[in-house]
Amino acid sequence: MSVYLKDKVAFITGAAHGQGRATALALAAEGVHIAAFDIAKPLSYPGYTMGSTDDLESLQEACQKAGVQCITFRGDVRLDADVAGAVAKTEEKFKRIDILFNNAGICAYGLADELTEEAWDAMLDINLKGAWLVARRVIPIMKTQASGAIINNSSIAGLRGMNRLSHYAASKWGLVGLTKSWAIELAPYNIRVNSIHPTGVDTPMNDGLAFLEGSTPQEIAERSAGNLLDVPWITTDDVARAVLYLVSESGRYITGSQLVLDAGLLTR
Repeated sequence: MSVYLKDKVAFITGAAHGQGRATALALAAEGVHIAAFDIAKPLSYPGYTMGSTDDLESLQEACQKAGVQCITFRGDVRLDADVAGAVAKTEEKFKRIDILFNNAGICAYGLADELTEEAWDAMLDINLKGAWLVARRVIPIMKTQASGAIINNSSIAGLRGMNRLSHYAASKWGLVGLTKSWAIELAPYNIRVNSIHPTGVDTPMNDGLAFLEGSTPQEIAERSAGNLLDVPWITTDDVARAVLYLVSESGRYITGSQLVLDAGLLTR
């Protein structure tokens, strides 16, 4: 357990399953208390299964078994009232927020000229606007502390174009702009901001995309990635370790950077 991270507090969106859950558990193992935020219900778009209240409850139990406190919130990152309420309750309980992992996000395929306005708005509002809505509530707390670390979960799609994923790529490129701009704004307050850029990750999202496409998760991974290393995807633990590195003492001088976990994809 890291002395540097022990008893710090992390606010994690999209925490019920996948990358958010793995990161919450990795931080909990280092002594970090967790505030887990997730919509925990189905959405009309993209239409695949999301995290659930059961997932949030089991995450809370797992964190408590690791010896830390965990509070959970059901909410939508697109709704400021949901976000503001959860952040306020987190500050009330823990008196601080040291880490923000902006992880909530969706993905779905669609050609640019065939996308509906609902699909475009949902993608940008959840993946990009949601990150800003959460951060603008957390940043004042970090400014008061004169410390903090923000990690925005982008994608390889935030560093390259993606076929049939222009709305997804636009949202993930937007996170890079937020990351670099916030890093400049917040450096005087000792707040670091970085983004991570995974290739395909073995999460329930792959199952959802496969269902929507009438395909298999393996085919979805291979179609979306094309990694240089002979793996169709990386794991949620790989993502969790990347976040852990950036918020740890080892990453204390890293800000405004893009950490790529692409299995060599961008080298092709």
